Amino acid sequence: MAKFLDIFVDVTKDGCKIPKENYLDHGTYPIIDQGQEYIAGFSDESEGLYENVPAIIFGDHTRIIKYVDKPCFLGADGVKLLKAKEPNSNYKYLYYALCHAKIPNTGYNRHFKWLKEIDIRLPSKDEQQHIVEILDKISDLISLRKQQLAKLDELVKARFVEMFGTFPANPKNWETCKIRDVVVDVRYGTSRPAVENGEYPYLRMNNITYSGELDLSDIKKIDVPENELPKCTVRRGDVLFNRTNSKELVGKTCVYNRDEMMVLAGFVIRIRVNNYILPDFLSSFLNADFSKQMLYGMCKAAIGQANINAQEMQSIALYLPPLALQQEFVKLREQIGQKKLTIQQSLDKLEVLKKSLMQEYFG
Repeated sequence: MAKFLDIFVDVTKDGCKIPKENYLDHGTYPIIDQGQEYIAGFSDESEGLYENVPAIIFGDHTRIIKYVDKPCFLGADGVKLLKAKEPNSNYKYLYYALCHAKIPNTGYNRHFKWLKEIDIRLPSKDEQQHIVEILDKISDLISLRKQQLAKLDELVKARFVEMFGTFPANPKNWETCKIRDVVVDVRYGTSRPAVENGEYPYLRMNNITYSGELDLSDIKKIDVPENELPKCTVRRGDVLFNRTNSKELVGKTCVYNRDEMMVLAGFVIRIRVNNYILPDFLSSFLNADFSKQMLYGMCKAAIGQANINAQEMQSIALYLPPLALQQEFVKLREQIGQKKLTIQQSLDKLEVLKKSLMQEYFG
């Protein structure tokens, strides 16, 4: 085993940091920051470009670790740039070792002090390379599965536009209305906080994915008096609308497709529709790219947080195609959903395998 400080040196000062307001959507050189996305933006500048790659980037606030093998600029906030002291180090091996390190989450604080305390197993060069080859193969398969899922999400959106057209252009001249015309009940969830060992599962805005699905991998618990339950619980067929967060995330919408009773958080609006519209059609409409742009424009910035309230949500206009065509789309979406389920199951197995191997190699 070797100490972190015996392996790495902090060379952050050697990298040029680009303020977020100067990020480009497209450009010559990538900007790597501490966010979830591997590339945060681009720059066309060449002065200050960090070219001494490979290297490793650590998110001081986020604990996210990235392997960098192409010249880049750094994001301006919370980025640590690491180089190995030994010139011929296997950086990919060191990257995987750091990814496995147990670094406590202390919120939006600095975490580099914890990283500096870890130990890393250093087998022979040949064994390091063998481990890298195995983990790279699994990582590539995981990346492929994620790409397949993303393409199927794109297919659903493309088929929606093909069948119904964009809005407000409405090229097929469907009847139009407001959301308030097709709902029978609209409510906020509860503002009560989650509690450990609560009685009911607690559905929050992070359980709605950006692609419009329900993700229950992270569920908390809550206690709610029995007389309040009808106002804040969800049932199969409810449309769930994320009403607050960043402008990019406001309006995330999904359909609750479970029979289990769950309590809804106050940052989500529960929508129950009438017989003129299908829940899955409304959810797909609100998740369409043209709706995302409309919702982005509606958001009110308040202390850095965007918001769309229930009245504003109900004022949204939409088209209303025949139910038979809506049903045809929902059937198609369900078929694609089955393909996604198969791919997701494969992805889950690969991620379990990778986690197991990481524990074997670095645990």
